[in-house]
Amino acid sequence: MRLAYVSSLERGRNDAVVAEVARLLQARGLRLVGVVQRNVERPGRTDCDMRLALLPDGEATSITQDLGNAADGCRLDAGALELAVAEVARRLAADGADVLLINKFGKQEAEGRGFRDVIAEALVRGLPVVLGLNPENAGAFHEFTEGAATELPADPASVLDWLSLGTASAA
Repeated sequence: MRLAYVSSLERGRNDAVVAEVARLLQARGLRLVGVVQRNVERPGRTDCDMRLALLPDGEATSITQDLGNAADGCRLDAGALELAVAEVARRLAADGADVLLINKFGKQEAEGRGFRDVIAEALVRGLPVVLGLNPENAGAFHEFTEGAATELPADPASVLDWLSLGTASAA
């Protein structure tokens, strides 16, 4: 099983690493499937909007519910996330890929939903999978992977090295 993750406590670091890895891999001509997250600040709002860019083309979809500034509940639009999951699954089945990248193994995956089945399908196909891991979901992730995932430093060079691509031509 070729599954690796980055798990930084620095806000936004996992997203930045996965997005940069996607950029570097695409520059090398690899076929990617998955999602990277881009957070969009909104004037007058305390929280950003979460957008997923679908790989390989970057088509963006919002996964944020607008609950207003005073709300402190979960802002994730689970329905929008599941639509993104379905599209990634379709792309994996139809187009094939060299690598699956997922922005994070989060609460939805910890509860058995989200990208969990897509991750499993990619592993069955023998694809390497790289994802961000939200530390609060580490227990569920390690249970899901039966401890077989590789933790990597939260930097793109480490991910490229793990993928056996080295960093010499990373540009």
